[in-house]
Amino acid sequence: MAADDGTVRVESWIWSVRLTKTRALAATACRAGHVRVNGERVKPAQPLRAGDEVRVQQAGRERIVVVSQLVRKRVGPGPAAECFVDNSPPPPAPEEIAALGVRDRGTGRPTKRDRREVERLRPR
Repeated sequence: MAADDGTVRVESWIWSVRLTKTRALAATACRAGHVRVNGERVKPAQPLRAGDEVRVQQAGRERIVVVSQLVRKRVGPGPAAECFVDNSPPPPAPEEIAALGVRDRGTGRPTKRDRREVERLRPR
């Protein structure tokens, strides 16, 4: 279902093409500054046009997509993939994720020394 006037709200489009699970999460991400359109932080009601570059930070990963088609209603995974061009870097390998410091469950609160070691292992 394509938009008529050539614009659509950012949070609505992010939800419609399945970049977030709910529209409320999309709006919250916009308000928190995790969504950028053409390099600028946006509010949830910001109009979005075809050709805009949208960057969404989620779960420690950045999704970079270029809008190719505007939709107002949530669509299935097949049609959603046709609505944008995904320029995101590939997700990190499981080995890289495991390299981050992971504490055993029930070992208590990390000490200052433990926190420094975890920070040293984290990529910047």
